[in-house]
Amino acid sequence: MVRKRRKRFKRSIFPEVSLTPLIDTALTLLVIFMITAPMIQNGIKIDLPQGSSKEVGVQQDLVVTLDKEGKLFFNSYPINRPMLVEAVKKAMGVREDLPVYIRADEKVSYGHVIQIVDELKLAGVKYVAMSTRAILNG
Repeated sequence: MVRKRRKRFKRSIFPEVSLTPLIDTALTLLVIFMITAPMIQNGIKIDLPQGSSKEVGVQQDLVVTLDKEGKLFFNSYPINRPMLVEAVKKAMGVREDLPVYIRADEKVSYGHVIQIVDELKLAGVKYVAMSTRAILNG
């Protein structure tokens, strides 16, 4: 008995990389960052004074925050007062027309806020704006 040998052809299996889990993960992270980014900006607890005028739709890129304990923050990062002017100048770069927003707690002395405004103006900042919260009707 002679057995015939058959050659078996092995099919090559090419591994495939499924991109669906990668895309799902990337989009999930994007949504998480979109939700948490505004919370990081408002992470410093301050009570803004009330005001009837509000600038709608203005992106606040350069924000100096002064909390009720007198701690100073620039774009949500703690900063020493002597370093503030240099940090603002560096952040502004060549765009001298960028406004600098000051968010000061309503309990902070008016004099402290004016000192910061004066330092910024003397450093060459053209526009300094004060942030307020809207007056609630009702």
